Amino acid sequence: MKTLFSEIQSLFERTYANIGVNLEDCLVDSGRSRQLTALAGAQAAELAETARTFLRASDGQLRIGIYYSKWLIEQLERHDPRAGLSEHNIRELIAFVEEIDHALHAAIQFHQGTTPTHSEDYARNLELQASVDTYLVLTLFMAFFRNPKPLTKFDRRWIRFHLFESRNPHAYRNANLRERYMETTRLARTYTGYLESLAASRRVEEIRLFHALPYDEKRRHILALEDRPGS
Repeated sequence: MKTLFSEIQSLFERTYANIGVNLEDCLVDSGRSRQLTALAGAQAAELAETARTFLRASDGQLRIGIYYSKWLIEQLERHDPRAGLSEHNIRELIAFVEEIDHALHAAIQFHQGTTPTHSEDYARNLELQASVDTYLVLTLFMAFFRNPKPLTKFDRRWIRFHLFESRNPHAYRNANLRERYMETTRLARTYTGYLESLAASRRVEEIRLFHALPYDEKRRHILALEDRPGS
C-alpha cells in the first residue's frame, strides 16, 4: 500500500513534473530539525514546529530536509485523511501537504536553474504555490468522498476556512513574516476562487501555466483578477 506521502507527491508530479527523487528519503528527525533550524537564522525560530522544509544548494546539488513532528504523524495515522476529512485531521493534512509541495517545487525550480536563496520573492513563491496546491488537494480528497455528488458550497467554505480564514499572520513577531503570510494567503484565496470558476479541463492548464511564473508575475496575474468587473 502506498503511503499518504507518496500518493501526494505522485499527484503533484502528475500535475507539474517528475523530479526523479523520492522525497520520503528526505525526511529528518527532530534532532536534525533542531540543528537545521538553528542554521536557518532567527526567522526560522518563529515558523511552525510541527512541520518544516529545509533547502540548501551545495556542490551543485539541492539538499532537502522535511520534518514532521511525532504528534502530527500520530494524528494523521489515527485519523487517516484517506478515510475522510474532519476537524480531527484537516489542519494536520494542510501542514503535511504544504511541506511536500515546498520540496517538490524547490526541486523543479532547481532543475530549471533557480537555487534556494534568502530572497523574499523565493520564499513567497513557495508559500503561494503551496497554498494553491494544498487547496486543490483538499478539494480532490473531499470530491472523492462526495462522489458521485458534487462538492457543496459548505464543503468549499469549510476547506477555505481552515486553509485561509483561520490563519493568523499577525501572530508572527517578525514583520517580514507577517507581511509574507498576509500577502500570500490573500493572493491564494483570490486565485483559488478564480480556479473554482473554471471548467476542470481548463483548470489543469491554468495551474500549470501559473506555477511556471516567477513570484512577481504570479502576483500581478492575481491582482489583475481582483480588478476584473464582478470579482
